[in-house]
Amino acid sequence: MRSRLAARHSAQASRGFTLLEMIVVLVIIGLIMGLVGPRLFSQADKAKVQTAETQVRMLRGTLETMRLDIGRLPTEEEGLALLAERPSNTQLAQRWQGPYLEDGVPQDPWGNAYQYAPKPSGNHAFSLFSLGADGQPGGEGNDADIGQLPDQ
Repeated sequence: MRSRLAARHSAQASRGFTLLEMIVVLVIIGLIMGLVGPRLFSQADKAKVQTAETQVRMLRGTLETMRLDIGRLPTEEEGLALLAERPSNTQLAQRWQGPYLEDGVPQDPWGNAYQYAPKPSGNHAFSLFSLGADGQPGGEGNDADIGQLPDQ
């Protein structure tokens, strides 16, 4: 008797899933992802915005440190590259204590360069910002510019 039950149990265990059972499971997984997926992607977008805000603050502090060393901000032509590369001007190069960024100038979370200009922005003597997800000036939501925008 015991061997018959064991044989029947092992036959049922090895039979696997039917196509219908697999389709039902896939439909359930699809429904769950349809509900949860958009929330996960919106969290990823928020994280990119927060990363850009943090990087702008970090770059601002680094620019201020370099400003203390060399006595001025980078020109528009020198840009943020002056944080990572020794200036060609020998007088300026003597005071330059860089590189101020260990891994070079980072790109924003969307793969675009940060925008720098020695134009005032609020209480700051320079403008420093990311163009947001769309890489274009202006925008709303994730496409909005992030950082110290130039005064109008």
